[in-house]
Amino acid sequence: MESIIALIAGFFVTLVIGHFLIPKLRRLKAGQMIREDGPTWHASKAGTPAMGGIMFILGTGAVIFVLGWEQMLSGRFTHLYVYLFALVFGLIGFVDDYRKIRQHQNEGLTARQKFLLQLAAAMVFLVLMRYEGLLTNRLYLPFLQRNITINWVVYLVFAAFVMVGCVNAVNLTDGIDGLAASVTFVVMLFFTMTCILWELSPLGLFPSALAGGLAAFYVYNHHPAKVFMGDTGSLFLGGAVAAMAFAENMPLILIPVGIIYIAETMSDIIQVGYFKATHGKRFFKMAPLHHHLELSGWNEEKIVAVFSVITLVGCTLAYWGLQGRY
Repeated sequence: MESIIALIAGFFVTLVIGHFLIPKLRRLKAGQMIREDGPTWHASKAGTPAMGGIMFILGTGAVIFVLGWEQMLSGRFTHLYVYLFALVFGLIGFVDDYRKIRQHQNEGLTARQKFLLQLAAAMVFLVLMRYEGLLTNRLYLPFLQRNITINWVVYLVFAAFVMVGCVNAVNLTDGIDGLAASVTFVVMLFFTMTCILWELSPLGLFPSALAGGLAAFYVYNHHPAKVFMGDTGSLFLGGAVAAMAFAENMPLILIPVGIIYIAETMSDIIQVGYFKATHGKRFFKMAPLHHHLELSGWNEEKIVAVFSVITLVGCTLAYWGLQGRY
């Protein structure tokens, strides 16, 4: 019941915030800069307000703070740790978005700056979770129902790089109207269900509130989008997905749950590698994968629907693979 309340509250609070935020972003001229090498029809999206991720970041934060107040008074802060971790990534994205808008170009922070900031955030979160006794060095194997104990230092290094990779994979998925929001909505529903299954309260407040926030954001972000989440939103979502996987001590579940994030990332890696190996030839018409499908004749609504269904299938398989864990 608590998770349902959080989802509904997340939806309405975010919806209200968006109602006031979007006009504010327009007045600030916080318009999105469009990639020059992207699909030509994306040029019409130039000037659409960016940084809209602020609405579900604030909406989620308000809901988990209010509904989780009694939990925090009793000394349980897991949901807050996960939110703050995602928030740090959101702030990195905000700086990136701000620099893009101020400089009127599609490049903000350098890749090196982003990587170092993200790696530092991941290490701090992991150390904090370990200090609080909320993280173990046992790597859970879904479907096999086994745990492998790994050296702490090795596990922390592995975990940090998985987190950074996950964050950037989600960021890559944010390329067309409604895509990152819809796919991550399904992922957050999955984490909500696992929290309910294992009675992980108050951790379950976070994914359920964020799922509600993403549903509200989609109201403004579906094609044709009235607002984009920007790196502010997509990096926050990446942090949220990664943090939930580690907070539940099952990082490998990101493989089936994040199948779309992985496909988007792999398409980018394959494109770059193939381009270099063949001295200029392209494996895909354009990377990441959603742009290839666009150029192959798929419209944005179809891509969003298909990717969301694939994510749902991945999450269903993952949920089945976790049965019997507790």
